Amino acid sequence: MNQPLNIAILGTAYPYRGGLVAFNERLARQFQAEGHTVHIFTFTLQYPDFLFPGKTQYSDSPAPADLAITRTMNSIGPCSWWRTAKLLKKHKIDLLVIKFWIPLMAPCLGTIARLARKQGIRVVSVLDNVIPHEPHFWDKWLIRYFIRSVDSFVAMSESVQQDCLKFLPGDKQGRVKLSPHPLYDNFGAPLDKAAARKELGLPEDKTLLLFFGFIRDYKGLDLLMRAYAEARKSKVESRKPKADLLLVVAGEFYNNSEQYKQLEQELQLEGTIAWHTDFIPDERVRLYFSAADLIVQPYKSATQSGVTQIAYHFERPMLVTNVGGLAEIVPDGKVGYVCPVDAHAIADALSRFAQIPANEREQLFTANIRNEKKKYAWSVMTESIRKQ
Repeated sequence: MNQPLNIAILGTAYPYRGGLVAFNERLARQFQAEGHTVHIFTFTLQYPDFLFPGKTQYSDSPAPADLAITRTMNSIGPCSWWRTAKLLKKHKIDLLVIKFWIPLMAPCLGTIARLARKQGIRVVSVLDNVIPHEPHFWDKWLIRYFIRSVDSFVAMSESVQQDCLKFLPGDKQGRVKLSPHPLYDNFGAPLDKAAARKELGLPEDKTLLLFFGFIRDYKGLDLLMRAYAEARKSKVESRKPKADLLLVVAGEFYNNSEQYKQLEQELQLEGTIAWHTDFIPDERVRLYFSAADLIVQPYKSATQSGVTQIAYHFERPMLVTNVGGLAEIVPDGKVGYVCPVDAHAIADALSRFAQIPANEREQLFTANIRNEKKKYAWSVMTESIRKQ
């Protein structure tokens, strides 16, 4: 029996929204289920508005009743960092867990970590990324500051682990442990596919490809659109002359939407893409994954992806590109496809998938997905954190 701990999670949580929130809150619930006391300390200001690319940082959903969340950190306000450290002392925290994802947060999170360690609090960071997808020349100084502020690390992919090791001397490289991103099982049970499509206003007789999540350049939606256009035009060995595909894009634009609309016209795809480009609230996530036949992540760069772990929960096959840690968790040919970052290769995989009868897709992929997803329990993550 593990000794119950008083744990603080430092990072994004309600009233903010998005994948970081989902991770931190789900992690807190797992620690609580294991008998630990958990406090989440989140931001009063996360990003200044001029640095935030989306429509809003905030959730419309009610606050979670089962979590203790305190808004205390201003990412650019040093006085709040000292205030947060005092709260850690007041709550007699044993273990501080910090989710790190972007160098911009290094001064805030790193300073609080240093103050916590002076109080004798053990500090473990769960690393989404070390080197960002969209780098800047100042990143390495900020990353180094944060890395030197923390006792040990849990990296969620081999590529992130290797990036972290670049900032550590040889005698401290044992401080980085690999533990893959757990399942996102907090979006509810799968729904009947036909019912989900009806609710979303999508046709029942198409092979539905889902691109899900915030739309940024590195996620490769332009690659997917070119591949989709090619796959639709390709001849397939069936009674139909074209692959009967429908692309659904579900997520908010975090960069200029016009480039995708222009590409849609250039590729003559008007009317063949279902654009659902508002923010998708948690309660509607399961509609999209239940409706989909294939989850497509054509990323140009990546570390790991929460979208993959949602797909595992809903037992949907995936197509990913061979970047970062994506291929580590999507065995090619077993739970989906791994492709080069190339529109022609992606198009070929889409065409091959479309030719498989729906009932055979279940036999080909679902059993493997159910077996593979066992690796990604939240208890594995909490044990990795506690033992670091």
